[in-house]
Amino acid sequence: MSRDQLLQELSDLILKVEQAYPVRVGIDGVDAAGKTFLANELVFPLRESGRNVIRASIDGFHNPREIRSRRGRYSPEGYYYDSFDYELLTEYLLKPLGPQGNRTYRQAAFDFKTDSEIVVEELQAEDTDILIFEGVFLFRPELYEYWDYKIFVDVDFETNLARALHRDTYLFGEKEEILKRYQERYIPGQQIYLEAVKPKLKADIVIDNNEFEKPEIVFRRI
Repeated sequence: MSRDQLLQELSDLILKVEQAYPVRVGIDGVDAAGKTFLANELVFPLRESGRNVIRASIDGFHNPREIRSRRGRYSPEGYYYDSFDYELLTEYLLKPLGPQGNRTYRQAAFDFKTDSEIVVEELQAEDTDILIFEGVFLFRPELYEYWDYKIFVDVDFETNLARALHRDTYLFGEKEEILKRYQERYIPGQQIYLEAVKPKLKADIVIDNNEFEKPEIVFRRI
């Protein structure tokens, strides 16, 4: 299918989710799968429907570098277990937008590029808002219950690595460093997650995004 067709179908499915509070959509997948791009693409058609969209990312809830690296700079266990502050994510964003929440939320708490906490303005959501949130490891036990609609963007690790080599030079510099990080930390860390959590089985919809211009829906929960 075309990307336009994909966005139309995803938008229709999300808009069918009825809750008495903001609908919280989690877009999961391995690194460089296309989660961020898809999340950004979805904002326009959802807003065209008349709904307000809250856009946020797991990148705004990193742990400090000291915690992320405590098992070693290239540790896959460190990547999976230590990268993100799930307690703060739920406190700042997911619980406030949930059924018992007060709708007062913050979209981020930490800037991983400067390795520092950030103060983000508190905002007030309406019950009809939609949260589009993307990132890795979103369907792990600490977060699973908070998603009202779950999307998994699937690519194989060969595609993952090829995209990372193109995308991540601004973060890691030389090709050799990108390869080392992915081959020793990120891909093995993702394998821990995929084997332990089986996120594709938890998703409401799974998208094969290996061919970016021709994504395919390979599973949709009825």
